[in-house]
Amino acid sequence: MPKLALHWKILIGMVAGITVGVVATMVNSEALPANRWIIDWIKPFGSMFVNVLKMIAIPLIVASLVKGVSDLEDLSKLSKMGLRTLGLYLSTTVIAVSLGLLIVNVLQPGLSVPLETRENLVEKFGGEASEKEVSATDQKGRGPLAALEDVIPDNILAAATDNGSMLKVIFFAIFFGVGLILVEKTKAAPVKQFFDGVNAVILKMIDLIMLAAPVGVFALLAALVVETQDPQLLLALIYYGCCVVLGLATMMFVVYPTAVKLMTGVGYSTFFQGILPAQMLAFSTSSSAATLPVTMERVEEHLGVEKEVSSFVLPIGATINMDGTSLYQAVAAVFIAQVLGIDLTFGDQITIVTTATLASIGSAAVPGAGMVMLVIVLEAINVPAYGLALIFAVDRPLDMCRTAVNVTGDAAVTMLVAGSVGKLGSPDVKDWDDNYQPQSEAEISPEAESSREEGKSDGV
Repeated sequence: MPKLALHWKILIGMVAGITVGVVATMVNSEALPANRWIIDWIKPFGSMFVNVLKMIAIPLIVASLVKGVSDLEDLSKLSKMGLRTLGLYLSTTVIAVSLGLLIVNVLQPGLSVPLETRENLVEKFGGEASEKEVSATDQKGRGPLAALEDVIPDNILAAATDNGSMLKVIFFAIFFGVGLILVEKTKAAPVKQFFDGVNAVILKMIDLIMLAAPVGVFALLAALVVETQDPQLLLALIYYGCCVVLGLATMMFVVYPTAVKLMTGVGYSTFFQGILPAQMLAFSTSSSAATLPVTMERVEEHLGVEKEVSSFVLPIGATINMDGTSLYQAVAAVFIAQVLGIDLTFGDQITIVTTATLASIGSAAVPGAGMVMLVIVLEAINVPAYGLALIFAVDRPLDMCRTAVNVTGDAAVTMLVAGSVGKLGSPDVKDWDDNYQPQSEAEISPEAESSREEGKSDGV
């Protein structure tokens, strides 16, 4: 009997988690505190699953980037790949923000929110909005070059202890890899072998962690359902949520696969079969950083991207490529302005595009970071930051959706970069844990065969 594919296991975990959460909410009472039982005994397993993924994020980035950069052996290749990576990431972000503005201006969800609901939302979530406003003010008050300043760490060990400082870690890893290219090969060889070994070990750790993915997803979604309160407020905001989801779905199911098909020749079904487990994990954890190890495994082993490309492009994408977050910020900013009766000019809309694009670069790849960056977008167009309170009630499920889009965008851009530099082999779409055997040797291109042999030698 064939083993069940990983994405089906995760899907079963998602459905089971939602079902258990709904049932617990329905039977919850003082005599039977089902909700409390879910929070105390089920939610911790989800938190542990997210934590173990975050635990290996920094080691994976350092090992994979050092390996990827040093394997290039030519700084011209690094600069060529780097420029294409940044160009594609910025292009997809501008497309996402523009799409969000188009949808929210056409559908105008803010005009559908009743005054009473608006007041309830502000009262309910006003305190949380104030906290986000203070956090964003701290980031904004440091001058226009603060984002560049934050790239360079003053203490790499301190930066490595904080997933929110991932951009600093990426800078150090790339700089270290460049150093390896420039020193004598005899001196660089032991260091390269060390990082190659670390990278192989971490990839094997990912295999082990993903065995628990269905259980972790089950626990996360069961807890999310029982923690959601006041369904009437959720219904009042469903129109806004649908606008965000419409934009996110367009990016995920139209923009990305179309670009991949046109520029690499990889079909829709092949692309989604390859990346589906990473999308589901991103949806469940709301963290691009936590999903990064799985995204790397999927594009390398299942979509044909060579390691020297994925190990360079994906860690950068997990930090600066926040297409889903940027689209959400555009929709949310205009929605809040509509609810508060503030008319936005065309210049304000252009300001949203610019600010949301730049804010996405500094947005940490962790749950809820987009809400902090939204304050900066709101202030750029003179919309009161307390308007955040209007969208807090539905932010968590939308955060899950936009993270899935972020990860899909990372994978798509990685394939585009790989195709542009001749580092994309034949996609090998297979289940996580089954043994794939092609029907004939003719099905394997020389590039794919080389990539597969390299994967075997690395122990993955």
